[in-house]
Amino acid sequence: MPLTKAIIVPGNGAGDVERCNWYGWAKKQINKIPDMTCLLSNMPDPVTARESIWLPFIQEELQCDEETVIIGHSSGAAAAMRYAETHKVFGLILVGAYTSDLGDENERESGYFSRPWEWEQMRRNVGHIVQFGSTDDPFLPWEEQQAVAEGLGAELHKYTDRGHFQNTQFPELIDAVRKLRAAA
Repeated sequence: MPLTKAIIVPGNGAGDVERCNWYGWAKKQINKIPDMTCLLSNMPDPVTARESIWLPFIQEELQCDEETVIIGHSSGAAAAMRYAETHKVFGLILVGAYTSDLGDENERESGYFSRPWEWEQMRRNVGHIVQFGSTDDPFLPWEEQQAVAEGLGAELHKYTDRGHFQNTQFPELIDAVRKLRAAA
């Protein structure tokens, strides 16, 4: 299957996603890649980011399929992983991914962390998995980011100075999309 589409699933609480973090910038850069389309939408239920609302939105509104790479940041990475448990996708690019509710009530309410992760099923459903993580992330322990990489066998890009990846540009992400497109 070719890679024709990227969807960016933001972290919870992102507000206007076109102007938040690197999301709008990345969408513009990906849309410059020949024969690629990038979708970025304000998510429903943006604060709690409930799995029961976000996964149907990814399926029905963003029309994620086997020609799509899901770029998930933070809560969006959790959504991307849960989506990949039950749907075939071209690839996942996970930014600031984690495995538990971190003891946070809002994270617990999202529903992503209420059961074990189905790593094997995700690996079967996803052709390519790239992960970006930083040891200085103020929200996510490195051990959780490492657990995602190990569970998925992800191509891990480990940084020590990116925090929670809330910068306005993210050229390494665009490089990863270009590499996946070339591999298709």
